[in-house]
Amino acid sequence: MRTIVITVAMITLTLIVSGVQAKELSKSHRFACTWGSDIAAGAQRSKLSGVSLYGARKQLQVRRFQQPWMRMTAMGITEQTYNSSSKLKPAAVKQTYYEQCVRHELARR
Repeated sequence: MRTIVITVAMITLTLIVSGVQAKELSKSHRFACTWGSDIAAGAQRSKLSGVSLYGARKQLQVRRFQQPWMRMTAMGITEQTYNSSSKLKPAAVKQTYYEQCVRHELARR
């Protein structure tokens, strides 16, 4: 019984700490993760609807981006999405990308 109480306490503490850490991400890191997750979801939507990787890349070429790094990053995210055999819905890809991006940023610290 004592082991269960200690385990529950450790899990609760871990969740609290991870929640605090997520709030510590800078505004620019949160923006980058949100933006990347939108790109990944769009790529998955295109992939599932039958658009070729060539077509998806062409769409990105004509799109306007706010920052110079965004175009090549979007190309990379799109290519990785197309190379994946995943059949997840775009919303699930978006959520997964965002969570992994946040986890990656926190791990870098």
